[in-house]
Amino acid sequence: MTSTPKLAACGLSLSILLCLRAGATTLTPQEQQYLAKAHRFERDGWIYLHIEGVPRERGFQHGYLLAPEIAEGLRVTRVAWHYQTAMSWSWLVQQATNMFVPHIDKEDLAELDGMADGLHAAGLPITRGDLIAYNGIIELSGYWWPTQLKRIKDAPPPAVKESCSAFIATGNMTRSGNVVLGHNTMMDYESAFPNVIADIVPTHGHRILWQTQPGWIHSGTDFFITDAGLVGAETTIGGFEGFDTNGIPEFVRMRRATQDADSIDQWCRIMRRGNNGGYANAWLLGDINTKEIARLELGLKEVGFEKKRNGYFTGSNIAVDLKLLRFETSEAETDIRKSGVARRVRWHELMKQYAGAIDLKRAERFEADHYDTYLNKIEPDGRTLCGHFELSNDPAGDWPGVPFACAGTVDGKVVDAAMARRMSFEARWGSACGMAFDAKKYLKAHPQFDWMQGILKSRPSEPWTTFRAGEIEP
Repeated sequence: MTSTPKLAACGLSLSILLCLRAGATTLTPQEQQYLAKAHRFERDGWIYLHIEGVPRERGFQHGYLLAPEIAEGLRVTRVAWHYQTAMSWSWLVQQATNMFVPHIDKEDLAELDGMADGLHAAGLPITRGDLIAYNGIIELSGYWWPTQLKRIKDAPPPAVKESCSAFIATGNMTRSGNVVLGHNTMMDYESAFPNVIADIVPTHGHRILWQTQPGWIHSGTDFFITDAGLVGAETTIGGFEGFDTNGIPEFVRMRRATQDADSIDQWCRIMRRGNNGGYANAWLLGDINTKEIARLELGLKEVGFEKKRNGYFTGSNIAVDLKLLRFETSEAETDIRKSGVARRVRWHELMKQYAGAIDLKRAERFEADHYDTYLNKIEPDGRTLCGHFELSNDPAGDWPGVPFACAGTVDGKVVDAAMARRMSFEARWGSACGMAFDAKKYLKAHPQFDWMQGILKSRPSEPWTTFRAGEIEP
């Protein structure tokens, strides 16, 4: 456990590899003790990471064991940030530090400090400031930056990235009568590296098993289970505008809610406390002990909340709460040409068709579904639950907003109550349907995206695989 992290097949730039080899330090006895509690292994495109202990040692374990992947994630994020905004990364780090640090709790700050220490020990001079900006990049680029841009030029803000297809069902909707949850992540392919399954055992609070990105102390893709019996996922609220620079960052609230909450209601209270409007989502939550499910639509000023023991909730990036929809979004919820609307229609069709029979296998098929309700045919594109904007000459909405956009579904995850009791879920990396993505072939066919040369990566077809808390390398 005290050797330099495995570097083979990481797809990293030469400069990162040289930095790791040249700058790695000899571990202290205390650091060796930290790492003796942690481990990583790889399976079917995923990296499994187990960390435990007090915040600083968890952070050190994470930073050291995932140093190559964190370095690559930061490299790609810096390139994408500069391309999209023309602003420097160092400027963003300073802005994020000034805005976020006063609102980050001591435990999260200690974990971030530990991660920076682990990265330094592995030979990477990455600062806590870099990690703060990196953890907050979704809300910084998609929510805070548009407010800054609006001051610079009098123009509509850039479209919020409308991503993810999710459902949660319980009671008379499922085969078992208890909770079933499914989710897939739709995102820009150049930034597609949330391929970490993290098993987190804190000294205080609940054990977490979730999907995340190397170097993040939150989930980001937001699919999680905890030993409190809670499961959850989210989909972004499309067309949303609003951000409070004096609020608590979403990545902080999400971590605290998931680690600290004993119930759905407590989870929602923590998320609402100090809400800054960043990364505004519709959260689908379940409690396998009470068989309850809930939907929390959290805008900046408006909040929608429902809870039930029979039925379902879905997420496709269109707000359901009318006040939130009308006052805080610009969405046209009846325009079925748009991805979010077409996917919501499809969700309702599937829920009606399979009422009373929803289970894990059907959840997998739902997340891989390619039926376009606008075209009324099977056609993998940007309007299908398993999204493929890269195959479509129709923008299908405000985001990504251009033909053949380099975006779509990069994973699939499902869990039912039986798996959640065992702290386990099923996941598929690459796409929910198993379709491979060839970066070289894509860039050759679509040279308008040549700015992605050097950062866009291929994703092979991978199978569904099961992960559980406490696994060791097979």
